[in-house]
Amino acid sequence: RHEEDHMNEDPINEARQHNRIIAVCGKGGVGKTSVSALLTKILSETGNRKVLAIDADPAVGLALSLGISVAKTVDDIRNALIEKAKEGFQEDRREMIAKIDYELFDALEERKNLAFLAIGRPETDGCFCRINSLLKDIIHDISDNFDDVVIDGEAGIEQVNRRVMERVTHLLLVSDTSVKGCNVAESIEKVARGSIRYEKVGLLLNRVKREEEVEAVRNRYSLPVIGWMPEDPTLYEFDRESRSLMEMPECNALLS
Repeated sequence: RHEEDHMNEDPINEARQHNRIIAVCGKGGVGKTSVSALLTKILSETGNRKVLAIDADPAVGLALSLGISVAKTVDDIRNALIEKAKEGFQEDRREMIAKIDYELFDALEERKNLAFLAIGRPETDGCFCRINSLLKDIIHDISDNFDDVVIDGEAGIEQVNRRVMERVTHLLLVSDTSVKGCNVAESIEKVARGSIRYEKVGLLLNRVKREEEVEAVRNRYSLPVIGWMPEDPTLYEFDRESRSLMEMPECNALLS
């Protein structure tokens, strides 16, 4: 169900001519990954748009929700480069960029107009600024090849993944109607103000039982409620059976 939609005004800002990069964040257990998967499904089935789904959650739950098997993550690539650096193996910047570029494109899982990239585990201890910086730049370069990018962020407040969350256009906060879930969403938005250069932010309420719950959240919080999804038995069954949401038929969750 859509309210005053602060996030769907113009998909592409004509002044900046950039793609749309949507970061989906929220408390664990509120359906953030399912929302990311459904959003990916909707966008990939809209016209001829090219969509990149990035799983920034170490649990790699988005891959399962999209029915994708992950062979290699960004962190696998990073750790391999770190091991070479520890062994004293030296590469100039041009060689390293070419190698990372090849490895990241090789890690992309592609299906028609949809591509998928998993970030993997959090960064290991130690400062490898050169490698981290190159990874971030190349991921941004890859993102520029797509019309829409959906990032499924790690659950909780601390998630501001330096490699993928720094440059987003839309910050989509997901919560159920509980005080705890909405408080976490509000806290994420406050943390994000100083670290993510987003253009629009909105709260999507999930698993709503009664429309009165939506009004109660709107009255309690300053975050703009851009829409809500009812409890949906079809979505519940697909999640319970770990079936790909890309195959989910038309239902209340998709029509909301």
